[in-house]
Amino acid sequence: MRVLGLKNCDRTRAAMEALKEQGHDPVLVDIRAEPLAAEERAAILAAFGDRAINRASTTWRGLSDDEKARPMAGLLEDHPALMKRPVIEEDGIYRQGL
Repeated sequence: MRVLGLKNCDRTRAAMEALKEQGHDPVLVDIRAEPLAAEERAAILAAFGDRAINRASTTWRGLSDDEKARPMAGLLEDHPALMKRPVIEEDGIYRQGL
């Protein structure tokens, strides 16, 4: 089980703790330090569509209108912190949050 998020994100840390309390041994993947491969970004976008992007984030608010109009895959590649997190991956299945 992998938790995709940011190591300094409160929600990611809370998910890691909750999963540990449930008896899981999650591995944190800090998506800034270890950017996701194109295939994994595509799988996340396929699973969540528009919900893959956190439009309430500071990163999103800092983007220009032209940047916001770009394809989501490109936005996630250039700005990993835009991903709504955490995303939990287990056996190739993705889910958001707990």
